[in-house]
Amino acid sequence: MKKQLAVTAALAGITLAVAGCSATATSGPGTAVSTPGMTAPPTASSSAASTGWELKPQGGADRIKAAGLQVLNAEGAAEHFHAHLDVLVDGKPVAVPADIGFSFTPAGQPNGISALHSHDKSGIIHIEAPTAGATYTLGQFLTEWGVLDGTDPTPGTPHSAQDGWSVAVNGVPHDGKISDVVLKAHDEVVLFHGAAPVPVAATFTFPAGL
Repeated sequence: MKKQLAVTAALAGITLAVAGCSATATSGPGTAVSTPGMTAPPTASSSAASTGWELKPQGGADRIKAAGLQVLNAEGAAEHFHAHLDVLVDGKPVAVPADIGFSFTPAGQPNGISALHSHDKSGIIHIEAPTAGATYTLGQFLTEWGVLDGTDPTPGTPHSAQDGWSVAVNGVPHDGKISDVVLKAHDEVVLFHGAAPVPVAATFTFPAGL
């Protein structure tokens, strides 16, 4: 189903509504449930302690460009598939935020989107591109997220270098840089620091239609 990204008035503001590809899921390896799809301005909970893995909406457009991608005004339909990402640090899961790959106005309203993005906290990565044939990598997604950028010398932290991190794709260890992992349809990607999870997830159950 083709999606159109429309700017609509809602909740005393403007949100970026997604009319199709609306299946979303709760976080957790290998589980998924369908819920209505809507991208709204990210909000921070005052009661939730910061982990450093949260998405900062400021600079979203710059991160998309740093990943070598374009800020689009609509999701593309020429290439449309999904992968799933689990992130673990010393066996503890890290939530993959919603709205990775979106740009926002200074007021926090969405005003653009990358072909590579997330809609919710399920870990599902959406690739919806206006042209077919391009490849999209885990490194680009991490750049759009703004993590593992090497600005923190402490290993295993949200802004550590990528050295020391490992990745498995569909249960198979990846040899080489984690940033070079090419995302493909229905891949289960497990990114981890420390001991490998046992077992390493090899599949993910996507919601119907994804």
